[in-house]
Amino acid sequence: MNIGQIIPNRLEQAIKVKDQTRMDTHHSIMEVILDFQKSDTGRELNEEEEIKILNSLAKKKEKAIKLYEKGGINDLAGKMRQELLRIQHLLQLQTSEVEIRSFLEKIMNEVNAPSLRDLGKVMGQELKGKADGSLVQSIAEELLTQPRV
Repeated sequence: MNIGQIIPNRLEQAIKVKDQTRMDTHHSIMEVILDFQKSDTGRELNEEEEIKILNSLAKKKEKAIKLYEKGGINDLAGKMRQELLRIQHLLQLQTSEVEIRSFLEKIMNEVNAPSLRDLGKVMGQELKGKADGSLVQSIAEELLTQPRV
């Protein structure tokens, strides 16, 4: 899951339904992504960098919550809590995708699956009921079309 592609869509949805908390959360994530792309020759984030960025944002929100609560500004603390929950949800999605990718790479090596024709061998039954099948398939297809090192 590429947050650089997901967040703009979610930001657009939040704007349409006028959900200020979602807009603020997705906007702050977009700012970090754009800053990264500007500082690093415009390349896209890899999964590890995405997780690192989301973890960093989560820590900032946690600190802000503590400061607002200490200062008695409970309405802003509540807003930060809502933003933190949305970031944590994205982290859970990212982690699960990383786990799926890792599992599929292991399977690809075990069954010697060099191309997209081997998709059936890679898909298997081990992830059935544990992950979204379409997500598993899209990751498997991506991995099978990448050149092997």
